Amino acid sequence: MAVDGAAPAVRTILHVDMDAFYASVEQRRRPELRGKPVIVGASGRRGVVAAASYEARAHGVFSAMPSLRAQQRCPQAVFIRGDHALYAEVSAGIMEIFGSFTPLVEPLSLDEAFLDVTGAARLHGDGPTIAHAIRSGVLEATGLSCSVGVAPNKFLAKLATEQGKPTASPTGPIPGAGVTVVRPGDELAFLRPLRVQALWGVGPRTLEKLQRIGVRTIRDLEAQPLAIVQRAVGDAAGLHLHRLARGIDDRPVVPDSAPKSIGHEETFLDDLHTHDRLQVELVRMADAVATRLRRNGRPGRTVTIKVRFGDFTTISRSATVDRPVDSGPSIVRAARDLLDRVDVSPGVRLLGVSVSNLVDAPPEQLRLDVDASGADADRPGEVAADGPAWTAVTEAIDAVRARFGDGSLVPAVLAGDRRGPKQRGEQQWGPSAVPNESDAT
Repeated sequence: MAVDGAAPAVRTILHVDMDAFYASVEQRRRPELRGKPVIVGASGRRGVVAAASYEARAHGVFSAMPSLRAQQRCPQAVFIRGDHALYAEVSAGIMEIFGSFTPLVEPLSLDEAFLDVTGAARLHGDGPTIAHAIRSGVLEATGLSCSVGVAPNKFLAKLATEQGKPTASPTGPIPGAGVTVVRPGDELAFLRPLRVQALWGVGPRTLEKLQRIGVRTIRDLEAQPLAIVQRAVGDAAGLHLHRLARGIDDRPVVPDSAPKSIGHEETFLDDLHTHDRLQVELVRMADAVATRLRRNGRPGRTVTIKVRFGDFTTISRSATVDRPVDSGPSIVRAARDLLDRVDVSPGVRLLGVSVSNLVDAPPEQLRLDVDASGADADRPGEVAADGPAWTAVTEAIDAVRARFGDGSLVPAVLAGDRRGPKQRGEQQWGPSAVPNESDAT
């Protein structure tokens, strides 16, 4: 922001993206996989690809592709089920390296982040110098490579990163530039030759609308008057794209943003047709969501279920509870009431549970519907899932799990279930062909 008529300060923004992160971590863990096509994801008929090594990408395999199609394109690929805990551990070390250059780090995922290094020049050098230092530091600490874009804003930095990425080949990645710099004043020269699909928000439908007015490149879009662009794609989208085509992006790098919701969802290998079977999955997910809520110290007031049927029809149902919840039973109670009102007989392909409207953990308050023993007046014989008695229970559960692992205690309905408590990131890419399978070819 300008002060006393001075020109706005030019920011230096870095976008760092690990190269084929999940697949590269697996190749590092298992050196015999280096040089081979590796696909991380779920190998089942409903699985999707989480990441593909550059050897697999050379055969046309990409993230978010159905696993069956990936197997058809690259039958010799090694399929590995994702290990979210390992990736999170490696990511934490990488983020520490980023934080050694600037406190302004905004993680986008485990393998990607924005950094604002505007104020770090005196200590660490200019943007390109810092970018090269980060690449060297990550490689030395982890053995993994990354690509870095340097630009005056987030949008341009992310586009620049793509320009420096390795190229896929059957024998391994062909190194790219690694660091790509868009200097102040060069924004339009960098943008104009790119296809308009490079702009955030240009999907197939928007692209079709833009092509109707003769827009195929960013140069074409830049040349169009704002009114014509807005007439083609709508006022808000038109203004957004018009600004991006001119390299304008004022969004700040926001570190440590608190999550807005916490949830889990799971795609089943076969459709589930009964409430009884689904409620077992509901308990497992709610227990995991509650654990993460407590670890974040942020209970929530809104419980949501997501149900996707076999024909891909998807619905969601939400309920706002009287007081913030962070225990498994309290989440199950709200979610079960929502699920009971859904006809699941056609068959459920995916079920999800989440809690939103998060708040800072409030002080414990007395409830008039809970007696001194913690019993719930509305449900005789039950301990109130959000009362003081259950708070003591959850504290004990968390203490035991912290010492002996998450699998040391599970809800009674899950006793004997080989899967144990649901882990963060587990099954997020769909079911594997064989339960508990570590990898498949």
